[in-house]
Amino acid sequence: MSALFGATIETFGGRQPLAPRLEQGLSRLGVDRFRRRHAGLRRTKQDFTDRLFFAVLPDAETAERISERAATWRAAHGLTGRLLKTGHFHVTLATVHEGHGLPDADEIDGWLARAGEIPMPSFRVGFDRLMSFANGALVLTGDDSTVGMEVLQQRLSDSLDDTPRPARRYTPHVTLLYDGRHIEAEPVEPIAWTVREIVLVHSLIGQTTHRHVARIPLG
Repeated sequence: MSALFGATIETFGGRQPLAPRLEQGLSRLGVDRFRRRHAGLRRTKQDFTDRLFFAVLPDAETAERISERAATWRAAHGLTGRLLKTGHFHVTLATVHEGHGLPDADEIDGWLARAGEIPMPSFRVGFDRLMSFANGALVLTGDDSTVGMEVLQQRLSDSLDDTPRPARRYTPHVTLLYDGRHIEAEPVEPIAWTVREIVLVHSLIGQTTHRHVARIPLG
């Protein structure tokens, strides 16, 4: 295991009453997740116009490096999917809202307050593997070098949820593009940076627009 990330690993039938009982037993975020899971009964996800999610973003220099490397990999593998905008590269930590418009400001402030309580210092993260996901996303992933991101994601999830649960399955990754052609996982020269903050991002779905709502420093 690389010494670069060693410190990170060490630091870390008409039942009408059902809905009211559910909301009393779950956090507001939990209820939102429940509703999203069952929204498909009424509408498809493509109908949503707005998404809010917490994420880690690479610094500007690293984002440029990712973009340059991604263009090279795209050409080498004969892919035709459009690269994401350089400013859109990120590692998703938790989606807190999907719907039409944004939630009330008080609700957003509540998520930000909880996220700000996470006991997490700055850490190094690195991605050293290129692969395709089943949905056609070409992504950068890693193993030992992403442990800090896994710890951060779990702590954020626990902070946002009134009823913390066991660790969920989570694969830290940076999406580069989407393409119908899939490639097998392959090692690549690591791309790494120091994570110093998490960002609440507002995505206008289908408009390739990301707005940064707030930045929360770690430490």
